[in-house]
Amino acid sequence: MDHSVSSSHPSGAPQSPGAVAQQYDIGIDGMTCASCVARVERALAKVPGVAQASVNLATESARVTAPAGLQARLQRAIRDAGYTPRLVAAQQRGSAPESPWQGFAPVALGLLLAAPLVLPMLLQPFGLHWMLPAWAQFLLATPVQFVLGARFYRAGWQAVKARAGNMDLLVAIGTSAAYGLSLWLWWRHAQAPQSPHAVHTPLHLYFEASAVVIALVRLGKWLEARAKRQALSAISALQQLRPDVAHLVDLPAERDIPLDEVVVGDRLAVRAGERIPADGTVVEGASEIDESMLTGEPLPVVRQPGERVTGGAVNGSGRLVIAVTAVGSESVLARIIRLVEDAQAQKAPIQRLVDRVAAVFVPVVLVLALLTGLGWWLAGSGLEPALLHAVAVLVIACPCALGLATPVAIMAGTGVAARHGILIKDAQALETAHRVRLVAFDKTGTLTLGRPELVALEPLPQAAGVAVLPASALLALAAGLQQGSSHPLARAVQQQAQREQVPPVAVSHARVLAGRGVQACIDGQWWALGSLAWCEELGVAVPSALLQRPAFAGATVSALLRLGAPLADGGADAMTAEATPVALLAFRDLPKPHAGAALAALRAQGCEVVMISGDNRPAALAMAAQLGIDAAHVQAPVLPADKAARVQALRQDGVVVAMVGDGINDAPALAAADIGIAMGNGTDVAMEAAGITLMRGDLMLVAQALELSQRTVVKIRQNLFWAFAYNVIGIPFAAFGLLSPVVAGAAMAASSVSVMANALLLTRWRPRAAPATAPQAESAKARRVG
Repeated sequence: MDHSVSSSHPSGAPQSPGAVAQQYDIGIDGMTCASCVARVERALAKVPGVAQASVNLATESARVTAPAGLQARLQRAIRDAGYTPRLVAAQQRGSAPESPWQGFAPVALGLLLAAPLVLPMLLQPFGLHWMLPAWAQFLLATPVQFVLGARFYRAGWQAVKARAGNMDLLVAIGTSAAYGLSLWLWWRHAQAPQSPHAVHTPLHLYFEASAVVIALVRLGKWLEARAKRQALSAISALQQLRPDVAHLVDLPAERDIPLDEVVVGDRLAVRAGERIPADGTVVEGASEIDESMLTGEPLPVVRQPGERVTGGAVNGSGRLVIAVTAVGSESVLARIIRLVEDAQAQKAPIQRLVDRVAAVFVPVVLVLALLTGLGWWLAGSGLEPALLHAVAVLVIACPCALGLATPVAIMAGTGVAARHGILIKDAQALETAHRVRLVAFDKTGTLTLGRPELVALEPLPQAAGVAVLPASALLALAAGLQQGSSHPLARAVQQQAQREQVPPVAVSHARVLAGRGVQACIDGQWWALGSLAWCEELGVAVPSALLQRPAFAGATVSALLRLGAPLADGGADAMTAEATPVALLAFRDLPKPHAGAALAALRAQGCEVVMISGDNRPAALAMAAQLGIDAAHVQAPVLPADKAARVQALRQDGVVVAMVGDGINDAPALAAADIGIAMGNGTDVAMEAAGITLMRGDLMLVAQALELSQRTVVKIRQNLFWAFAYNVIGIPFAAFGLLSPVVAGAAMAASSVSVMANALLLTRWRPRAAPATAPQAESAKARRVG
């Protein structure tokens, strides 16, 4: 009978339709195979209000989406299904590194007790026929069967009560049959009359089959647990980056406080060699920072006053004072851990097929074992061989490897990716990325450094009677319009004004027109600064001859406009005659280091590369030429609102598309792609919309992320092949009497261990180094404009 909590329980009243859903992460002890996973998922799904329940055998946890207040009911449902719930957070908080030999003592005891029982089998090929007395075999096998094997009886009984089957039930039935047969033969031999002249021959019993199978299964489960800890080492390493105390700057002295008491705004001292306790901004000092555990960047980076530092990074030789900007769950380190945990907790789409197979696997195996025993017995082989062949079928068919094949590969793949600065949001993204055949890139900040500089400011001829403003006045107007904007071109204007020591003019009623530019009122006159595409919308003519000058050719060009009235959002309904161009501004940016090599690596993987940019087409084509992108694969200018539609168009005919971007305006396009890839040095909005986040702006990580996805999917397929192969090959061998229970037990344990070991080979993956390139040309010197 199913013991899931019924809705008639007082605490289990159905939730109101408007209840807010939340996510529960619950650890589960006692699961052993894919059948256990299916049983727990069914139990959780029956709890009223549960929208989704996903159970992961490798992480031994469940992720449930349900209304608030169901924690107790969910834990009870797990317990009623025969397993032990635990709080994941409680287990992880402050956990110390575990010994690699943890939990091996009972396994070693079982192997020691089983060794004398299996020794006679090993001596037979050498012509030595020796066997322990029956009473000695009984004394060695009994503690293994009922002490070390007690877990199989408990879990098997829970499975029977839940009208389900699992690995424990198969092991309990199989070993009990061998143990019981041995007792029967020993008792029958003791009751038979003994002739004083009969030649004494050792009594052949099967205690070794039951004891060795239990010992080997326990050994296999211990090796699995050890491999799981290795696969989860990425999260453990990240959790240990968090120091226990922080040095609070509380003038005139410093004092140590627990890290949990740090709040935003605190000033913390970070001494040489210490880990930075929280995200913050440097306010005093300068030092080199090792961020390799967070971003995968092997070289330290210098941080000075005004620059951001990340909690968990290691300070170098200098002393820093930082102002805390984020703590707890809002910190970068916590977000990284959360992303890795989410990816490892979720179930890959390919796992659903395995779950459907596992749901019927154990009942089918029980029927096959029964048919095997009946077949041998009806064929006249006798009860003993028939029972042993049936036991062999039960033992070798345990579906442990099936349940581990996919999740352990995902654990290993996402873990090694995190160590190299690649954060994979979920298993779906990991499984999809290997099928990508077209990669679309944003230009500014993604393919380029994102630090454009103002290289020219050219006044335009005005109508008769209208004075041409000097360059310094135009720069002051442009800087005033761009006050408060974080756009890369706005920063370039502001930086140029600072270098020129030109104060920005005061503006009012400033308003950003998305994807076009900005407008504001200055001393009663309306002004605008925006793209050439916006000028075309307004019907404003810009002298084409000017755009052919060397300073403007291939540059990003903006226009400063004098307006007769404020423009609407689109600008198309404004009186175009009232928009007059006053000056043109030219900006230049440089491609990122190794950008060309990264695109070449993607092409070598069979991916087509496309650039989608909001910049004017000449500037986009000039950058594409530097990076080796064909002009036919450049889409520009494209408004931010239209990028998602362009990505959708690229997905036609079933092409799997990845979009790489870094800004807020890239978020819709990232979400529209089959897989979004956000540069980690970009915005939080872009990272939330993406399936993969790159923790540093190295474009080589794009090709490496796709390569790692390919390798992970290959490991999943290999694991599933071997998991099924052990059963497809092993069950017929056992049914036809070609495998003893002892060999079957060893093969069953080997199947799980081989799957785990194969997946752990992923942890040895290392990204290929970027090819050596000539030093990046110096950025264009911003000259005094005018």
